[in-house]
Amino acid sequence: MTDQQPLARPSAPWMLSLDAWLADWAGTDSSRAAVARTLSQVGQACRDIAHVVAQGPLAGALGDATGAANADGDAQTTLDVRANDLLRDALAQAPVAYFASEEEETVQTLAEDGTIAVAVDPLDGSSNIRVDVSVGTIFSLYPAKPGDPTGSLLRPGREQLAAGYVIYGPHTALVLTVGAGVDLFVLDPRDDTFKCVKQGLAIPPTTSEFAINASNYRFWATPVRAFVDDCLEGTEGPRQKNFNMRWIASMVADAHRIFTRGGVFLYPADSRPGYAKGRLRLLYEAAPIALLTEQAGGGATDGMEPILDLAPDHLHARIPLIFGSREKIDRIAKYHADPSLVQDVSPLFRERGLFRK
Repeated sequence: MTDQQPLARPSAPWMLSLDAWLADWAGTDSSRAAVARTLSQVGQACRDIAHVVAQGPLAGALGDATGAANADGDAQTTLDVRANDLLRDALAQAPVAYFASEEEETVQTLAEDGTIAVAVDPLDGSSNIRVDVSVGTIFSLYPAKPGDPTGSLLRPGREQLAAGYVIYGPHTALVLTVGAGVDLFVLDPRDDTFKCVKQGLAIPPTTSEFAINASNYRFWATPVRAFVDDCLEGTEGPRQKNFNMRWIASMVADAHRIFTRGGVFLYPADSRPGYAKGRLRLLYEAAPIALLTEQAGGGATDGMEPILDLAPDHLHARIPLIFGSREKIDRIAKYHADPSLVQDVSPLFRERGLFRK
């Protein structure tokens, strides 16, 4: 959050529509008004995306690959492209100077006199759309630097003006921060309006859940293995408690669980080709989730440094991402910083051979 953006909450947020909430927050501040108008357009685009997602196969083969790839080489689905177009078209009606998307190679200029730069992951988890798993949209806002599209976005995450995600699940929910905590909105199908249902969303400080793709265990660095080993040893291990492992393979869905009941999400770097610097994008995924997490009382790190202190060196820079309950983030940082916490060979895996034949 920039120093220029004063922090305040709407005075009476319960069940306010998103537009009313934003108007209350913006007041007579012109810079806030630009943020509010931009977020309103994001909300409208996400409402339209929700309608498409809800139709499933009735809207066509949304999960089919288009035959093209996004800017970083990942296969695009039909839904990726439709979501990207809906967001870009909506933001063209806001004071947005620059639009950057995970699906686009370069930053697009929407309005020369705009004051906001927007970065979006239009459809996180789109590979899951065929199996009806929750997917989402991630977005963040930065102050635009006149005449500098790329420079407006290649900056530390702490300079975000606002960030959020929308999850398309059994209901459509918007989790939003403007730098003064995190509020939760739900899309009301009766009038097609996002409404505030919870103010001051807070991640529980500790929990017994963690989310990681355990099939990649053999590729992880030792500190990550050690953290997971100690969790899996349960009451017999150094943590002296049992844990549950979760993995939805849709980051927004995993994040929403953490914002609801706590936990930690780990997508670390590993030794596979192309994963040495992590796999998630700093600009489009890690930075906005990190701002939300810190504003909700949690933490977000690449294993060593806070995500919000880092700036991408190019639009599609990747990074390891670990976020969630503060106690878990602090513990994982200790595993990386203190070799004495790391066992050479975990008793759990040595004796039980859980990841071996």
